[in-house]
Amino acid sequence: MSKPDTFLAGNGLVSRVFYRFCWSLLIPVVRIYTRLTINGREHLPQHGAFVLAPVHRSYLDTPFAGCVRSKRMRFMGKDTMWKNRQFGWVLSALGSFPVTRGTADREALRRAIQVLEGGDPLVLFPEGERKQGPLVQPLFDGAVYIAIKAGVPIVPVGIGGSERVMPKKARFIYPRKVHIEIGPAIPAPVAPEGGRLPRTVYKDHSAQLHAELQRLFDKAMERVPWDYPLD
Repeated sequence: MSKPDTFLAGNGLVSRVFYRFCWSLLIPVVRIYTRLTINGREHLPQHGAFVLAPVHRSYLDTPFAGCVRSKRMRFMGKDTMWKNRQFGWVLSALGSFPVTRGTADREALRRAIQVLEGGDPLVLFPEGERKQGPLVQPLFDGAVYIAIKAGVPIVPVGIGGSERVMPKKARFIYPRKVHIEIGPAIPAPVAPEGGRLPRTVYKDHSAQLHAELQRLFDKAMERVPWDYPLD
């Protein structure tokens, strides 16, 4: 399947019905197994695109992020996962789209902005790869840049407990509690007519997101009965 096909796939009626079917089966299992609780859903925009920006402590943060709303959101994935046509269709139907690892970052940025301009919410982890510990690490510029360029809000999310459910290098998913805190959406700054936003605006936007992520992560961790360091 060619890259344009895989990028556009998953928007048809069959794909969306498949997503709803999978969501209705998986989410109750996740909620029961991890005693998942979610606070702040009222902060999610009801219409239009936005960037959902969670902290990242586990491979399971992607499905946990998918639990916050029943409507489909989009996720980036390595394009090698689309080599098998059938598996690629499933990934696309579940909201993923392919990005080539090792190519220029502008390809990923372009595709992410295209998703948002199409009206779909997009999940991006501002910390990049999985981190450890109770402190939110310095953020990459991508999430803020994409949100501002697409003119959509960023919704910060703290996920507490996922690192204990599936720690780094773990081969088993443990039945431990997870709590998610969703914060108020941070609107994208608007450039003056005919002008461009200065770099300081991007920097300030990122600092605001970082502070809010730390607040929400701390709040989520308060609802989870364990402390750092990990065993």
